[in-house]
Amino acid sequence: MAKDVENPCVSLCQLNSEMCVSCGRTREEIRKWRGMKRPEKMATVQKAALRMKGLAKKKK
Repeated sequence: MAKDVENPCVSLCQLNSEMCVSCGRTREEIRKWRGMKRPEKMATVQKAALRMKGLAKKKK
């Protein structure tokens, strides 16, 4: 069995409109995480990482 995808949550939930500025996931992605299949989780983690990079660029 394939290894499960690690939850990107860092336990510092800070929702800014529809996105957590701590992990990069949307409110909907956070809500659905437990029910997602592995491919969905992998895609969510990748999208969240891109969002976090975008936030880091805006802070500079």
